[in-house]
Amino acid sequence: MVIPRLKEKFKGPISETVKTQFKVRNVMALPRLEKIVLSAGLGNQLDGSKLNPKAKDQVLKDLALIAGQRPIMTRAKKSVANFKVRQGYETGCLVTVRGNTMWELLDRLISLAIPRIKDFRGLNPKSFDGRGNYSFGVTEQGIFPEINMAEVEFSHGLHVTVVFRNSDDDKSMAMLKELGMPFAQGDDLAQQRR
Repeated sequence: MVIPRLKEKFKGPISETVKTQFKVRNVMALPRLEKIVLSAGLGNQLDGSKLNPKAKDQVLKDLALIAGQRPIMTRAKKSVANFKVRQGYETGCLVTVRGNTMWELLDRLISLAIPRIKDFRGLNPKSFDGRGNYSFGVTEQGIFPEINMAEVEFSHGLHVTVVFRNSDDDKSMAMLKELGMPFAQGDDLAQQRR
């Protein structure tokens, strides 16, 4: 079995760098990448009481191609009259990726997908949740090389969450920087805030 490139890098030099930088003595106390969650909302595709079947199939197919496993549909927990949503309506889908598939997805995300974003100036370094998890959104599924945009009927975005265990924002930021995650710096960060 082939060990993913980023996993080897993470367990070797990156762990040592973070261990010395944050003065962590116990190896078990080091941050660990637990999972990556990809989700796509379909609220704008709701047609009355039903979800547009073409939109549902398109998003499910796209997420399955990106993640390499089958996504699940999410349902509304509450009824919201202003959005014409009732409890139980299918409003989106998500897929949780773990293990070697997660490492391969992260590698493709960092090295192939993110550089294909138009006018990309870096990811926001302040999108951590206080517990070390990092989230960002993508406006178009076409940045992933698995998606053939000629076959796509409509464009949709998705939300990516990288979940860590035993971590805080600073440790996760250091780990992601060492893995090659392109964060915005200086002038690029100031332009993102505008």
